[in-house]
Amino acid sequence: MMTSYADGALLLSLDGPCARLTLNRPAARNALNLAIWRDLPTVMSELVQDPAIRVVIIAGAGGHFASGADIVEFDTVFANRDSALGYGRLLEAATGAIASLGKPVIAQIDGYCIGAGLAIALACDIRIAAADARLGAPPAKLGLIYSLADTRRLVRAVGASAAKTMLFAGALVPAPQALTQGLVDQVHPPEGLDAAVRALVASISAASPWSIRHAKQVVDMVEHGATEDSEETRGWFADAVEGDDFAEGLAAFHAKRPPVFR
Repeated sequence: MMTSYADGALLLSLDGPCARLTLNRPAARNALNLAIWRDLPTVMSELVQDPAIRVVIIAGAGGHFASGADIVEFDTVFANRDSALGYGRLLEAATGAIASLGKPVIAQIDGYCIGAGLAIALACDIRIAAADARLGAPPAKLGLIYSLADTRRLVRAVGASAAKTMLFAGALVPAPQALTQGLVDQVHPPEGLDAAVRALVASISAASPWSIRHAKQVVDMVEHGATEDSEETRGWFADAVEGDDFAEGLAAFHAKRPPVFR
């Protein structure tokens, strides 16, 4: 099953518990245009409402993840201060919708993953790259800057010093170096990238959706500065004990069988 958004620039396919969202402008190395930015929050909203979907993959068509924002549109989106502010809000809403999705999101990165493309990858929970992928944050080469949200995600991934180097110099980072910096989580030969992503999807899909959803929320709290449990997080801990997933997980453990979470 395939659904098209953004005038065909976004393609959503479903495969059991996995949804695959493809950035589909291969002739432009998947440069991200206004149609994509406008429709991304809609796609995320639909995905979160489908209980059958447990994992989301974001990938690019034609051998590249995304080469950045579509420069062809810059005369329009940066025509004046107001249009620039509106464009910034559009991008922030799109990346924020990915980051806040209550399900794991994996970026499957090959080829170029640059600028706004890297911002989308950073909004994902996990980034898996092909060994020949190249990643970069070069807004300084255009006299622009990343938003605070995009910069925060970059700093969170690689640390302040490495983030400054990427932002100041604008150089592209080869995937093996990106792995050592923490910019990506796994690197695989190009021919093995899809299989590696699918193996991770299978592992995540077999785990408790309730546990994953709440773990993602707790990690987000930690990243935003939380250092102690709150009444909310303590409540989640107690809720787990009364939940169907814990009952199934415990029963499966005693029966020495894989759990089947609904």
